[in-house]
Formats: sequence, structure tokens, C-alpha cells
Amino acid sequence: MAQEDRSQQRDAADPRPLVGEPLCLDLLNTRWNDDGVRHDLLDSTDGLAVWLRSAGLDDRAAADQATLDAALQTRGILLELLDRGPSPQAMDALNQVLERGALHYRLGLGGPESHPRTDDPAWLPSWLAATDYLRLMADSPGRVKPCAHPNCVLYFYDTTKSGTRRWCSMAVCGNRAKAARHYERAKTGR
Repeated sequence: MAQEDRSQQRDAADPRPLVGEPLCLDLLNTRWNDDGVRHDLLDSTDGLAVWLRSAGLDDRAAADQATLDAALQTRGILLELLDRGPSPQAMDALNQVLERGALHYRLGLGGPESHPRTDDPAWLPSWLAATDYLRLMADSPGRVKPCAHPNCVLYFYDTTKSGTRRWCSMAVCGNRAKAARHYERAKTGR
């Protein structure tokens, strides 16, 4: 589903400031800062249910403790990979998540079909996020970016033509940065 389509389908109960990113980034963005307050949507199975619904996975995975544990583990691995870069430990951890599932192909009435399967249903959202990370890194790793605002922990996939997007949201973090620059200029008299 295109980013714009997923953004428009945002779950009204989803409190996150940025939704609709590719699945691996959407999982990372289940934690965010809001005016100095840290939030974590995955602090409960209820929050997991919101994320699964928002990501379109609620009909494919249960919002239970096993799925939450798998999602938290995978989120930590993805965060380490994007924050610190690939290390042998992080790559091994991601490979362990990837080993939990595979794509199975079938011929259906409409032609070829692919169906992801995992050794444990609780790992399906995590496996899908891990495979999505591989896809993004293979296609255009330079388009996966952290927000440039120093207090923001969100990641986004830069879809701009020039590839120069800096903020998770111009309306939030971009405006905060502009306001801070304006304040500094006014304070110094420039």
C-alpha cells in the first residue's frame, strides 16, 4: 500500500505523530518524544493492537504478549542497525528474526501468489518488518533517514524527488527548528 494511502487510513486511536511509513520504520516509530515526554505505543498489548490495526496486520496477528515480545525485540534490532550501523551482533540478531519465516509461492486463480509463513504466528509482524528493512536497504538505503530535529527519535523514508527531506514532519519538527533559529536570531539581534 502506498504511503499516502496508509496515511489517509490512519487509525483514529493511533496517537503517533508519524504513521504510514514503510513497515520497518512504522515499527520503529512506535516510540516518540512529544514536548520532552517519551511515549511508547508498545508498552502494552493494547498499544500493540493499535499498531497492528494501523499497519494493516490486525487480521494476521494477535495482539498478545508473544507478539509484543517479538515486536519489541525486532524494534530494538532495527533501531541498533539504523542508529549505529550494521554490527556482527545486530546482523546476527536480524538474521535470527528472518530465519523465523519464509515466503511460500502458489499459483492462484489470479496468477502467482506469495504468502509469508512463520514458525510461530507471533513472529509474523516482526518477520515482515525485518524483510521490509532488507528491501529498503537493497532499494535505496540513503532514503531511510532519522528526523534532523535533535529531540526527535522518528525515522522516515524520503520520497522527495531530490532526496533532501530533513524532518519527519515539516509541520512539527521543521517548524520547531525554524522557531528555534528565529528565536536565536532575535536574541542575538541579527
